[in-house]
Amino acid sequence: MNKLKLSYREKIITCVRVVFFFHLFIINAYAQKITVSGVVLDNQGETLPGVSVKVKNATQGTITDSDGKYSIVVPAPSSILVFTYLGFTSQEVAVNNRTKININLKPSTSSLEEVVVVGYGTLKRKDVTGSVASVNIADFEKAPITSFDQALAGRIAGVQVSGNDGQPGSVNNIIIRGAGSITQDNSPLYVVDGFPLEDANNNAINPADIESIEVLKDASATAIYGARGSNGVIMITTKKGKVGDPVIGINSYYGFQEVIRTMKLMNAYEFVSYQNDLNPSATAATYFTGGKNLESYRNAPTLNLQQSLYRNSPMQNYDLSVRGGTEKTKYSISGNIIDQEGIIINSGFKRYQGRLSLDQTINKKLKVGTNINISNSVNNGTIVAQSNFSATLSLMSSVWGYRPITNSNVDLLDEPYDPEIDPLLAGDYRFNPILSAKNELRELINNNLNVNAYAQYEITPHLTLRITGGITKIGQENNQFNNSRTSLGNPRNINGVFGSINNNLSNTWLNENTLTYNKSFNKKHNLNAVIGFSSQQNNSKFYGFQSITVPNEDAGLDGLDEAPFGSTTPTSRSSRWTLASFLGRINYNINYKYLFTASLRSDGSSKFLGNNQWSYFPSGSFAWRFNKEKFMKNIKVIDDAKLRMSYGLTGNNRVTDFAGYSQLAYLINSGYTFNNSSVLGATFTAYGNRSLKWETTAQANIGLDLAMFKQRLLFTADVYRKTTKDLLLRADIPATTGLTNAFKNIGKVENSGLELSLTSTNIKSKNFSWVSNFNISFNRNKILQLTEGQDALLSSVSFDILYNNNPTYIAQIGQPIAQMFGLIWDGVYQYEDFDITPSGGYTLKSNLPDNGGTRGGVAPGSIKYKDINLDGTINSKDFAIIGRATPIHVGGFSNNFTYKGFDLNVFFQWSYGNDILNANRLIFEGNGNNRINLNQFASFNNRWTPTNPSNTLFRAGGQGPAFYSSRVIEDGSFLRLKTVSFGYNLSNSLLKQFKLKGLRVYASAQNLYTWTNYTGSDPDVSARNSNLTPGFDFSSYPQARTLIFGLNVSL
Repeated sequence: MNKLKLSYREKIITCVRVVFFFHLFIINAYAQKITVSGVVLDNQGETLPGVSVKVKNATQGTITDSDGKYSIVVPAPSSILVFTYLGFTSQEVAVNNRTKININLKPSTSSLEEVVVVGYGTLKRKDVTGSVASVNIADFEKAPITSFDQALAGRIAGVQVSGNDGQPGSVNNIIIRGAGSITQDNSPLYVVDGFPLEDANNNAINPADIESIEVLKDASATAIYGARGSNGVIMITTKKGKVGDPVIGINSYYGFQEVIRTMKLMNAYEFVSYQNDLNPSATAATYFTGGKNLESYRNAPTLNLQQSLYRNSPMQNYDLSVRGGTEKTKYSISGNIIDQEGIIINSGFKRYQGRLSLDQTINKKLKVGTNINISNSVNNGTIVAQSNFSATLSLMSSVWGYRPITNSNVDLLDEPYDPEIDPLLAGDYRFNPILSAKNELRELINNNLNVNAYAQYEITPHLTLRITGGITKIGQENNQFNNSRTSLGNPRNINGVFGSINNNLSNTWLNENTLTYNKSFNKKHNLNAVIGFSSQQNNSKFYGFQSITVPNEDAGLDGLDEAPFGSTTPTSRSSRWTLASFLGRINYNINYKYLFTASLRSDGSSKFLGNNQWSYFPSGSFAWRFNKEKFMKNIKVIDDAKLRMSYGLTGNNRVTDFAGYSQLAYLINSGYTFNNSSVLGATFTAYGNRSLKWETTAQANIGLDLAMFKQRLLFTADVYRKTTKDLLLRADIPATTGLTNAFKNIGKVENSGLELSLTSTNIKSKNFSWVSNFNISFNRNKILQLTEGQDALLSSVSFDILYNNNPTYIAQIGQPIAQMFGLIWDGVYQYEDFDITPSGGYTLKSNLPDNGGTRGGVAPGSIKYKDINLDGTINSKDFAIIGRATPIHVGGFSNNFTYKGFDLNVFFQWSYGNDILNANRLIFEGNGNNRINLNQFASFNNRWTPTNPSNTLFRAGGQGPAFYSSRVIEDGSFLRLKTVSFGYNLSNSLLKQFKLKGLRVYASAQNLYTWTNYTGSDPDVSARNSNLTPGFDFSSYPQARTLIFGLNVSL
């Protein structure tokens, strides 16, 4: 019994001791917690606001305030603080029982640790095995641009950017590593914040909202996007909120634009002299009346409509943003207004845009977020490069060709018609192009809404589930109205006053679900794996109508419904496509020395039928960081060296909708009689081919990445070859079908090239730095196969009725996709090329060929061509390749200088080896359509005359039949001083005085000067930009020189 009582007593004593020691532990632990404070500075002693300060392996964290100060409670004197800040090297500091810790962060010099965005994930630059290039956003932000594509030209090797013209709001054409398709779309896939957009409206994204841009070029990088990866992928990541107090950004600029080059036209005297050579009788009736002769016009005033057409136009932009957040909630809100008037009257671009980004950490495992972008843009502008059969309807053509002289009783600027021309040529009236441009309505309205959201759940520390969903709604409204004071709507036009309203609506939804596994084994083996499923659907609708002979023009578009019965033509159509995909990728490396990547994607598309709906797109790549090998240890100048190799298959899903189906169309304007009633009939318009499948590209790539001299020299080289097969081409089909051709998978194209990029930190000191970026890329495009029995495909361009049926370009096996095609110009016939007849006339010598017309029509001063087949007659059998539309190489060279708070950026862009078909010269340097009273370029003053036997320019009226020839093929190579930007950043000491977080003032100029031999308005032009007709220039909107002054403020 006593033993039992003793046992209870011992237990009570033991419990008391446990409680006592437990309290001592708590008190001791609490006593160990200390508060640490301090200031974070950069290497120049300036304070750094927004630096993240965290306790290593713990949850405690804070950020520095606007003065760089921080305060944090650490759990123990032995804790370690981790300081991180974007652009600086992270630093770990042991507390060691200190309560005051001040540190200096050093700027990061390692590009290898940069995080780059790839498909369905991110990687450090050193771990990338494919060809991925990044845009320098700091340079990107220094140019006055309205959309990001305008700043890509010359910035990245392998990326060719060409403009249709200089129309405000126009979107550039981007080709990555050459065109792989002949008839289908070669545009890259855009992925914005992880969401693929096939029909991205580049103007809907504010360039100021962009955090980073990566371009995926080889199959290893793009195969994860399968059927949409053949043309390359452009990854865009927008700015997000960061931990810290709200940062208010106010960015604005204002500037002016001016035309770079106007065409020099004939003055009054030169024009009348030319008219007298062309048609003496008509000239005498118009200009040599009342005792006037040619000398009467030597000092006569000259009317130049270019002075009324062009203007110095303002351009203004305003951005407002608020970004910030806590460890759990991060937000970004931004808005943008841009107003750009065009350098041509009645043209311009306006955009209103807003973006919201929200990221929320629900708990340690779950994160959610959303991005919303909304924009409204309006493009205004008259028709400049009219893609129809009449060159006279194009604005620039009408301005250049307008008469520069008139009698004293007529002011052509005040007249709708040229009264002295109409009586001479019935139906050949010249409407005042300036008056028409002022009264035409050409309005393109784009409304864009993009909403996406994600939920990310950490299933285990190494396995993460990510679910994303998004919708994109695009509404495009195209309004046109031509009143009686326009060239198309004036009373002499058969349609009278007319207008049209057309709407194009596109709705797309997307859902993607991925599982990501990330784990390291034995501190040597590193594995990252992604599997996922994606589904996407697009629904598009087009509807609209056109009304002619509108009675009430004052009502504008609102009066179209008043058009007489039968004067309104409705139009409508719709389409839908669906894409379902399974995807997977594995990234594995051994000690970050040997890196392997393999991916596979399976896509199913509703654009194809039967067994061809699904296809598989695999890729594999290997990289060897040989600087980690023992034999490289003594080579101290090399910091990193990586050899990359990759091969894979990708597809092109951007093909014609319903190409596999046969199609019918109603004949609205004709029909047949059935049961004594008129009935509309349907006709067979397209022959379906249920065997159509993907255009597939196989690409091999070998690359080398070098970092040298403590990362002051970065070099990248890539050699690639990609072959695209099963191209969709129109092949001949039996005439018994009632049609002539149908789509088949039959063509093959090869692109091969070399890309070089170099970044050099030339000087880097405390107060001064100089960094250069250089890139150059070579691409050779070659057709390997066309349709059965076909070795060439001819294409024509519509711009003038006399030339529309003539072949302009040729796609030939063994040659690039598009080359200029026509006659080889051989100068001008001279007197010695003729025999003199007894009557004093001239007969072409029998050993010389004609120029495509009758031999009797050839006279001294007529244009002359080479007779390739030596049959004495010039015709299509003498056609040859006369120009190269694609450049041999393109590139860019950028230099950034900083001195204390000042910064200077100078950027050059070039293109070399491409030709331009200057069709303007067909009409305005020789008058190819032989119209009288049509002004010409001043260069035609040097035409052939009996006293000036030029062998360069033929005589007036000596242009011969309408042929394209090498005479108008010009070297389109250029070197352009694209951007110069100079700015000043207020020092931190002054920022503190004004209680600001940042302030920069700057001036920036674009398109300052261009070195080129091209005689047109601008060499960066392709007015009929398609795969088969690039480098064609006619009546294009000229590029503008821009000068702006800007202010960036952070509060």
